Amino acid sequence: MGLLSEGSPLTWEETKKYADHVRKHGIIQFLNIYQKLKDRQGDTLKWGDEVEYMLVTFDHEAKTAKLNLDGVKYLKVLEEKEVNNPDDHPALWRPEYAAYMLEGTPAKPYGGQMAHFNMVEASMKQRREEVRKLITENDSPLSVTSFPRLGCPNFTTPSYQPTITEAGVSRSLYFPDEAINGTHPRFKTLTRNIRSRKGEKIAINIPIFKDKNTPSPFLENFDVDIDGQGAKASKPDHIYMDAMGFGMGNSCLQVTFQACNIREARHLYDQLAPLCPILLALSAASPLYKGYVSDIDCRWNIIAASVDCRTKEERGLEPLKNDRYVIPKSRYDSIDSYISEEGDRYNDIDLVFDEDICQHLMNSGIDRLLARHIAHLFIRDPVSLFSEKINLDDENDTDHFENIQSTNWQTMRFKPPPANSPIGWRVEFRPSEVQLTDFENAAYVVFVVLLTRVILSFKLNFLMPISKVDYNMQEAQKRDAVGQCKFYFRKDLRTCYANDPQCNNVNIHDECALMSIDTIINGGEVDGVEFPGVIPLIKDYLQTVEVDVDTSCTIVQYLELISRRASGKLITMAKWIRQFVSQHPDYKQDSVVSEQINYDLMVACDKITKGELEAPELMFTPVPKTREDLPPLIKKMEEKYAAEEKKRAEQGAAETS
Repeated sequence: MGLLSEGSPLTWEETKKYADHVRKHGIIQFLNIYQKLKDRQGDTLKWGDEVEYMLVTFDHEAKTAKLNLDGVKYLKVLEEKEVNNPDDHPALWRPEYAAYMLEGTPAKPYGGQMAHFNMVEASMKQRREEVRKLITENDSPLSVTSFPRLGCPNFTTPSYQPTITEAGVSRSLYFPDEAINGTHPRFKTLTRNIRSRKGEKIAINIPIFKDKNTPSPFLENFDVDIDGQGAKASKPDHIYMDAMGFGMGNSCLQVTFQACNIREARHLYDQLAPLCPILLALSAASPLYKGYVSDIDCRWNIIAASVDCRTKEERGLEPLKNDRYVIPKSRYDSIDSYISEEGDRYNDIDLVFDEDICQHLMNSGIDRLLARHIAHLFIRDPVSLFSEKINLDDENDTDHFENIQSTNWQTMRFKPPPANSPIGWRVEFRPSEVQLTDFENAAYVVFVVLLTRVILSFKLNFLMPISKVDYNMQEAQKRDAVGQCKFYFRKDLRTCYANDPQCNNVNIHDECALMSIDTIINGGEVDGVEFPGVIPLIKDYLQTVEVDVDTSCTIVQYLELISRRASGKLITMAKWIRQFVSQHPDYKQDSVVSEQINYDLMVACDKITKGELEAPELMFTPVPKTREDLPPLIKKMEEKYAAEEKKRAEQGAAETS
């Protein structure tokens, strides 16, 4: 969820007074980090995943499935275990936006040994089991991207009514404030301040799936809309949602990895950006919202709208008078610029950035591309600030930088090292939707991390115009995008950068072509030329490295899952959910997901997660070889490397001081 500093939260009007202060000192803090660590070299690959779970409670007599707001209570127990046993705990647990959510990561990052790929699924299983040991037999930690009846009456347990008056945090007609995590001040502060900054309630409209008996036009009911904002903001034939919780109350799957230096981090940030829409479509898992079947398969635009704090002026609806910029996107969206030298020529959309900040960064030794990236992030105001965190030590603190950095929720995140930390330059891959099973989630994580190794080892080039990546992001969210949509993708993956005269003679838009996801992932013919496919390239890479038998078996199964999803031999979670609803005896072909359908769907999801129900159209039955620890010989080598790395870090710290 980002920066989790605590303190006394300020209102938006109070925060606004310090916006320039936060920006000024955030830039100073970034410059301090950069100057200290820009030449840092030799960090090893370390990486980890984040899985977000929803705690679902089943009432098998009443045939209901609801979101359990006691998730925050269980989180406290999990965090206490970490504090009491800092060297002997399987996972790290952190708060997420909603009171029914839990976020789990491995206790320690994975490393560069191939055997680490065989530990991911075991870690995920261990995390889920750790939660199961705390909860009742009627509860389940499900890794579902969106809860089908989120925002419907009584969708939580205990049940609460939304606070629609000004006293409410979100003033939602559907999402009660009690469903927001109240154990950390960040979440309700963000909710209230984003709404206050925007000057009106959040407005999310997504197209409804028009089935045989769906009313036409489909119109929402606004009997309790006391100020008329809902009726004014909603669109015909769209599902209307009005709170941050409808976006940030969804779950996702993310992976962060450490690069060996800043240059490699910037390179991987750029190279993975074109893959974001592809992975979003491949992991599509969320077609149901607020008790209806939608006409989209992914959460992305919903979250973007749920935290869109832009005023009417910033959205271009009114002339600029009080604000500085017209900003094309929400603060949650796809990236707007590449930041590596080789990516510069593909920056074909206008970048909105603070020119004064950009010039200050360049005068301080930051190159133009990175300066523009940071200055672009800093067109945003801080939307969460605590009174105790206003005046900070810029030499040893990065809260002001992270305040704005961490509330720019983009498909990729370039992450400088934290202050006074052994952690290096990192990149976070953020678009993927979470899957039902640990096997699936491990497959997507391993696929992305393997891809970084292939990019670096084979010197591949996935760069293409940013405008095409934006186009792909919208296509990726369409219904059955894997089977029905075509995506722009680079035709020639061989290295070809700006300093190559041959490349400069080619129009950047001619370097890519429309392809199916099957072709992108598995290979095929494009414009009469054979395109290799991402998975065949990964398999070629695996032939060049030493892999133990168990790890090899595991990776093969992961790649097979991705390959079959891309080809359509296996369907996405979103398509599986659609089929489940359409075939349910209670479904009346009216786009409504009833309480009974929701219950049966969540029961099926729970059984698939536990391995009690097969869904052969969704996934094959894996033969797990995953293990919780490294083989003894590799573990001994890792301990040796860790000791040497610790010694180098201590020497570096001594030299810096």
